Formats: sequence, C-alpha cells, structure tokens
Amino acid sequence: MDINAPSRIPAGIDEAEWKIRCDLAALYRLVAHHKMTDLIYTHISARIPGPEHHFLINRYGVMFHEMRASDLVKIDLDGNVVDPHHPAAPTTVNKAGFVIHSAIHAAREDALCVVHTHTAAGIAVSAQEHGLLPISQHALKFYGRLAYHGYEGIALDLEERDRLVADLGEHSAMILVNHGLLVTGRSIPEAWNQIYYLERACQAQVAALSGGAKLILPPEEVRLRTASQYGRDPNSPTMMLAWEASLRLIEGDRTDWRC
Repeated sequence: MDINAPSRIPAGIDEAEWKIRCDLAALYRLVAHHKMTDLIYTHISARIPGPEHHFLINRYGVMFHEMRASDLVKIDLDGNVVDPHHPAAPTTVNKAGFVIHSAIHAAREDALCVVHTHTAAGIAVSAQEHGLLPISQHALKFYGRLAYHGYEGIALDLEERDRLVADLGEHSAMILVNHGLLVTGRSIPEAWNQIYYLERACQAQVAALSGGAKLILPPEEVRLRTASQYGRDPNSPTMMLAWEASLRLIEGDRTDWRC
C-alpha cells in the first residue's frame, strides 16, 4: 500500500481538508507510537485553508493510537463545532485543548499545526528552574528559539490566551512551565520534527542530570553556530524523508488512519 495514497474522501470534505486530516491523524499515531501520550488528554491541531481559520482537533475520548481522519473535529476560533460529521455536544472537544490551540491559530498565520504534550521528560524539564539546558545537539536546535509560559492552572480561562501568545512571540517551540511542551509547525511534518527533537532534548537532559556528574556546556559561539545549522524550510527534502520514514512505523495498524 502506498502510504501517501489518499483514501476515499467523505461527502462534504474537499481534497485539501482530507489531506490535512489524514496527515494529522498520522501525527497522532506517531505521537502514540513514541509514547508521548497522556490517555485522552493533550492535543494536536491543524488549521484548514480558508479565511475562517477553522481548525481540526481530536474528538474527546479517542486514544491517539486509534485516531482516524474521520475522528478529527472541525471547530472555529470560538470553540464552536462546524463539522457536519460530528455532533456539537459539550464533550465533543476538550475545552483546555480549545483554549491553547485557538489562541495560537488565531494569532500566528504560520502555525498550521500545533502540538501539545505531557510527557515525563517534558514535564520534568518544565519544572526545572533553568529550563532546557544547551547540553545536547538536540537542545541546540532550540537555542535562542525557545519560549516559556508560566503555569496558571488547567487552561480553561480564555483570558490566558493573550498571555500564552505573548509569551510564545515569534518562536515555534515553548515550554509550558510545570505543564509540558508545545510546538508549532508551518507544515505537519515540520511540527512532527519539532516535537520529536524537543522531547528527545528533554529526555537527554533528564538522563544527564540523573547521573550527578558535572555537565559540559558548549561555548556560546558553538551554541549559536549549531542553532543556525538547523534548516528553516517546513518542507525540506530531509524533513520530508523523515516524515515518510516515520509513516512506515504506523503502516499496517489494525485500522487505517486514512479513513
């Protein structure tokens, strides 16, 4: 089976939206495959082309490893379900997910995809006063390009959206203090690249600190040079190769994500 082949498109959904749905469902499954999930909580969203800024997010209650394109719910920036394939019930979409993701989709035109995770390593680093340390090549990908947002409780307050956006600024990655990780991508493959390497950087930091030995930090000029060496093309050939290779990890799942 061609992993990039489109499946049958349901009535009422155009080809562009269906492609985003399939890629987003695949991203959910990849996050599950790499054990970055938290039961039915945390969220990944993707904006649908068009002036309405509608975006797709997971239907509340569906586990990430079983996510399908048809399970994703289309909502507007006010949290209203605008998807004829899903009922507009209070439990259709998680409110905290809406608050975080709507804030970024509304403010950042370049944020086609937003990923938020609660992993052990991500939460651990988010609770460390020094934040992400420049101790690994993975961490240096984010050197000078990582934002922080202070914890305000479960994200149910709409007023927090302005503060969240202000703290993110122009960055594409952020640590939510005492909470977890958040990244944006100009494409779904770029968002996958971002969350994968931010998570790996956090894992490396937790492991390094647990050893108790004095850490080696690269000189500032090396940090800056390494950060600049990472590409900024959301559809670079190597990034797309990594995305296509990653899709092979979930090919053959019991239920196809493209349905």
